Amino acid sequence: MNGRTSLAQREETIRKTVYVSDIDHQVTEEQLAGLFLSCGQVVDCRICGDPNSVLRFAFIEFYDEESARAALSLSGTMLGYYPVRVLPSKTAIAPVNPTFLPRSEDEREMCSRTIYCTNIDKKVTQADVKLFFETICGEVQRLRLLGDYQHSTRIAFVEFTMAESAIAALNCSGAILGSLPIRVSPSKTPVRPRAPRPVMHRT
Repeated sequence: MNGRTSLAQREETIRKTVYVSDIDHQVTEEQLAGLFLSCGQVVDCRICGDPNSVLRFAFIEFYDEESARAALSLSGTMLGYYPVRVLPSKTAIAPVNPTFLPRSEDEREMCSRTIYCTNIDKKVTQADVKLFFETICGEVQRLRLLGDYQHSTRIAFVEFTMAESAIAALNCSGAILGSLPIRVSPSKTPVRPRAPRPVMHRT
């Protein structure tokens, strides 16, 4: 019985997931999630691929199947320097291969200090999110709050000054912020500055 139930759940998850290819290597999970928020609530976003290759691919899981279907219409949208391709996914989001992301020791260290927070009440401001995490966990270095007012919830990437603060923040999953319980998970990408840093090419 359990096996059948979990298979049905997995199939439902796959129907809520899209596969995105031809992603510019400068594009972050945060930017990709930002593009697809117009389709509906993003539950998870995972970029995969070889950092030495120009293009990567991603899986985006939505809260419902309608949002995933709407996302297919974004195929051909320019993101970075390339138009992305969006297709129905054949698999659910798999655990990320740690060799793909992040791209340097600095970014790996930044990731250890960064969390990804979903199900944020849309009435909550960036200042509210910062105050919430600073009060409980410690100093916040960078914060991006994503989403628009058409959707009931928003998502945030929060980079702390200390890795210990990010670990403490994981315990805040389920805490009420505004009127909703937030979900907190480790971020797989750092909160990068808005301007892309120049990539140094070895000669």
